[in-house]
Amino acid sequence: MKLFDSELKVMEVLWSRGDTTAKEISNILAASIGWNMNTTYTVIKKCVAKGAIERREPNFLCRARISKEEVRAEEAGQLVAKLFDGEPELLFASLLGGKTLSKEQIARLRDWIDRQE
Repeated sequence: MKLFDSELKVMEVLWSRGDTTAKEISNILAASIGWNMNTTYTVIKKCVAKGAIERREPNFLCRARISKEEVRAEEAGQLVAKLFDGEPELLFASLLGGKTLSKEQIARLRDWIDRQE
């Protein structure tokens, strides 16, 4: 499922707060990025149509149907496929190119790689 930046802003509210009414989402996004209520409701409806958000009554209660981790995995997979010929190690090389990692960062990467084996 491809989510656009505007849709991700709505999803971030749900991921951080849990089930939230559309009005509350609208208030949060109005304060943080200046969206008006109509904009927020339009984006919520797009997310509902995509299956990313479940709408419940009363009060247009919204619940995330996909996790942040699922979206991250999908986006990362698309990035690797599109820009790195499907080779994840090329993405890592690009991200790390010329940078020095701390011992702690290296240890976390090693732990992650060990869990993948």
